[in-house]
Amino acid sequence: MKMGESISVLGNFFRLTYVLNPGGVFGTKLGSNIFYTILSVLAIIIAGYFFFKSKREDKIVLLTLSLVVGGALGNLIDRFRLGEVIDFLDFDFFDFSGLDRWPVFNIADSAVTIGMFLILWYVIKPRK
Repeated sequence: MKMGESISVLGNFFRLTYVLNPGGVFGTKLGSNIFYTILSVLAIIIAGYFFFKSKREDKIVLLTLSLVVGGALGNLIDRFRLGEVIDFLDFDFFDFSGLDRWPVFNIADSAVTIGMFLILWYVIKPRK
């Protein structure tokens, strides 16, 4: 695929679109490529630390930390190889804050996001 090219998968709802993203998850732009590279390395180190310190029987914690590490590592590989991240999942969920389409993202972005939401859920859920 060429840069910006789209292939319709489910009509206009879901397309594969090839874009390079110098920013963060779902196209956020909070800093430079170096900022996101350092953030990814820190996320891998911190999540990796908690992964090895957690109890082996706590499968939810292991899954959530694995999602964060895997997603951060996937995007970090693109940053080292290309200086940007390859994004390709292009959805038209609904109009969101005036956006015509949802920002193009990738599977690594999804893993990091789902992992972080599961970590938050785990931290704030009531304990028995």
